[in-house]
Amino acid sequence: KLRQILFGNTMHVFSYNWKKAYFRFHDPSSELAFTLEVGKGGARSIQMAVQGSIIKYLLFTRKGKDCNFGSLCEISKKEQEQALAVALAGILWAAGAAQKATICLVSEDTYIASTPDYSVDNFTERLQLFEFLEKEATEKFIYDHLQCFRGEGSHGVILFLYSLIFSRTFERLQMDLDVTTTQLLQPNAGGFLCRQAVLNMILTGRASPNVFNGCEKGKSQETLHGVLTRSDVGYLQWGKDALEDDRLSQVGSMLKTPKLPIWLCNINGNYSILFCTNRQLLSDWKMERLFDLYFYSGQSSQKKLVHLTIDTHSHHWERDQQEEKRGPRRRFSPVEMAIRTKWSEATINWNGTIPFF
Repeated sequence: KLRQILFGNTMHVFSYNWKKAYFRFHDPSSELAFTLEVGKGGARSIQMAVQGSIIKYLLFTRKGKDCNFGSLCEISKKEQEQALAVALAGILWAAGAAQKATICLVSEDTYIASTPDYSVDNFTERLQLFEFLEKEATEKFIYDHLQCFRGEGSHGVILFLYSLIFSRTFERLQMDLDVTTTQLLQPNAGGFLCRQAVLNMILTGRASPNVFNGCEKGKSQETLHGVLTRSDVGYLQWGKDALEDDRLSQVGSMLKTPKLPIWLCNINGNYSILFCTNRQLLSDWKMERLFDLYFYSGQSSQKKLVHLTIDTHSHHWERDQQEEKRGPRRRFSPVEMAIRTKWSEATINWNGTIPFF
């Protein structure tokens, strides 16, 4: 069932990039101390979605800490571990409808033998499941077994994905999905990418296959499932090939306007994080006139966060002058285009950083 819901069959196995993916932070007490190092391949999107929950905890939900940018960069190894345990547990608890979480670890014993219609991968056959009826107990267990998610060779990201599926349950997954999505991963260039349902499950607790609000009718009048509630961490997407008039591919307000100012961004198929340290940003319209966002691309070339200043009230003639300075053939950065899906008239100052293309 696990293979079937992931790949659509029982013969496919995870690629090399997936198997070696785990949750590892940058060095403690450094500019990127609170960020995960992410590798190549389809596991990246899961790592970046978890990154959103790590920032949520460090900035907005941990007790006794000021939420400012400086506090993020000063975290110790112990605080990194605490943040990861809280983030993973919170995501699993929400997927289990705040009633139960299931954690998958690899044991010494093999429980399933190879059969003609099942390919062995030497760790899925050794899964052991642990069920928890309290969020705190889930958190403590993950913290005590953190090496299983953050150790090299641990298959940490796959184990988290398995835990997510078992916490959600196969029954709930069948209800969440629709005709557009019958499996959670899609083949891509010799590997597998996460479909939207996986990311929505991490962000909202439900494996909705689409990004619009509520339910919509598809071309053949079938019911398509979108996002039902505002989540803590939001989602923005922009692609150079996306069709502006395709109503069903536009991100709805539930994901665009989350409860906290943190967004997982899908920009041309690459996943990144945008966030603001001001908790009030989305609850007081006056805050949205001029504000700062921080951007983490997850690329190994990024050595420090990008600080962007967003101005949603600059006058159009000022913007025209700015654009003239840049020359008539000026291309906007895809990052700016993604931000404008939320703040359409915004002018964006990169504060000395060369814009990412």
